[in-house]
Amino acid sequence: MFPHATKRRGVYSAGGRGYIELGSPLPEVIAAWSVALSGRQLIDWGGVALRVHEIALVETAAESDTARLRTRTPVVMKGSGRNDEGDRTTRHAWVLPTEPEFHHYFEQNLRRKAETLDMAPEVALEQISWVGPKRSFTVGDGQKPGAAVEVVLRGKPDVLNMIRDWGLGQANAAGFGWVAA
Repeated sequence: MFPHATKRRGVYSAGGRGYIELGSPLPEVIAAWSVALSGRQLIDWGGVALRVHEIALVETAAESDTARLRTRTPVVMKGSGRNDEGDRTTRHAWVLPTEPEFHHYFEQNLRRKAETLDMAPEVALEQISWVGPKRSFTVGDGQKPGAAVEVVLRGKPDVLNMIRDWGLGQANAAGFGWVAA
C-alpha cells in the first residue's frame, strides 16, 4: 500500500513511502518470509523496487466467537454461472457482495479454508455491514471484479484468526480479500 502514490485506474499505484503486508494462516510460512526478508535492503516486487526499512510481526487475535473483518482489497467470489432457469450461462460468474449468490458461495469458501487446515468448518457469515465500490483488476487471463467489504463472522476463535490471516474470498494469493490488521 502506497498511501501517497498517484492513483491510476485498474492498478494499484506504487510510489513514495508505503508498506507491504504478507500473511498466511500457516506460522511456518510467516517464519520463512521473516527470515528471507530480514537480511534484505531491497525487494524487487514485480518490477517495483521496494526498500526495506523495517520488518514487524503484527498479531491480532480473536478471542470471542464473532469477528468484524474489513478488507483493504476487493473480495472476489465466483457464483454458479446459472440463470433463473438453472442453465449454466458462463464459467466466470463473478458475484459482488450485494448479489444474491454471494452469501452462499462466500460461506462455502470460508468453510473450505477451515477444512483445508483441519479446523472446525462451523463458520458463518452473520452480516455484511459495508461494501466498497466495485473494482476490477486484470489477473492472469482476465479481469476479476470485486469490492472491499466489512463482514461479521461467527465461529471458533482459532478459525476466525485463520480466516483473517488467509483473507476473504478467492484469489487471496493474487492480493484479493486482504484483511486490514
